[in-house]
Amino acid sequence: MYTLHINGDSHPADVPPDMPLLWVLRDVIGLTGTKFGCGIAQCGACTVHLDGQPVRSCQLRVADVGDRAITTIEGIGQTPEGAKVQQAWLAVDVVQCGYCQSGQIMSAAALIKRLPNPTDRDIDAAMAGNVCRCGTYVRIREAIKQAATGRPFGLQVVVDGSTP
Repeated sequence: MYTLHINGDSHPADVPPDMPLLWVLRDVIGLTGTKFGCGIAQCGACTVHLDGQPVRSCQLRVADVGDRAITTIEGIGQTPEGAKVQQAWLAVDVVQCGYCQSGQIMSAAALIKRLPNPTDRDIDAAMAGNVCRCGTYVRIREAIKQAATGRPFGLQVVVDGSTP
């Protein structure tokens, strides 16, 4: 039996020690925002934070979590960085199919927390392990810059027909 500290709440989980955290979150706890992508920790869809650091939950055994705090996409908006990233994601209209976006947002929030004003090189390095099959990388970079600075950069999306 494990007690996991997820998004500020404690959750009991009677699961085998080698069960990946991803499946505990999705199938046992019922937090389905974290996605299964590749299963080998290469695509980033399953990214969560463990004590504020991005980790791939598909390859992290529940026994290895210990008492560390887990933050999922359902809870990232409660952090200052996560709220900024989510707002920028909407403002820039990053999402196309949306499947990878929870992992992208989790990685971006960790980057903004670690480097409040990241360069393009910093963004590329931090986001390199997150795959977007739709290719929204330009909008992802724009949203990260906007989240970091609070102002739009080169890409502006007009939703209501008004001039930006």
